[in-house]
Amino acid sequence: MPAKITTIMIFGDSLSANYGIPTEAGWVHLLKQRLQSLSPVFQVINTSISGETTLGGRNRIEQALKTHRPDIVILGLGANDGLRGSAIKTIYENLEAIINICQQNNTSVLLIGMQLPPNYGMTYTQKFKNIYSQLAENYQIDLIPFLLAGFGEKHEFFQADGIHPTVSAQEKIVENVWNVLHTMIYEDNATIRAGNEQ
Repeated sequence: MPAKITTIMIFGDSLSANYGIPTEAGWVHLLKQRLQSLSPVFQVINTSISGETTLGGRNRIEQALKTHRPDIVILGLGANDGLRGSAIKTIYENLEAIINICQQNNTSVLLIGMQLPPNYGMTYTQKFKNIYSQLAENYQIDLIPFLLAGFGEKHEFFQADGIHPTVSAQEKIVENVWNVLHTMIYEDNATIRAGNEQ
């Protein structure tokens, strides 16, 4: 009996859509390589769109789930909303709707936490940061605290716009994702457990 394919869908914005860098250098491709080196059962699909907002994601999540039928969705939205100063309540509710739709479709969610530059004001940036931990707690989902952890304040890891990471930062991003994702797939996937026990 063939092993069940485990499909992981990345559902994000330009930080996951290889903005300004070659596709094969992006963290999603690096993650795909790492997973497939563990087991051929893993399939990674990147449905991220540069410039995507939480509302855009909310509007297209049902079709994406129907098309790709993922087992896990890595949800990385909100940064564009925050950079535009969108209402915290609106960002929360859009992400909440996406999570709800995923859970109704028996799809696990790994939420990517984001943070804003300090120039947006202490109150707003803190409330924005809290969105992700609150959602993770309320919906009992796994959380990557901050996608750019470990290099977010180092200019040499960013492109000229100061927002999008360079090629050299992608390995650091994939480690931040892997630190949480590997526990999810280890718990869910007997093939990985068997490989680790040999």
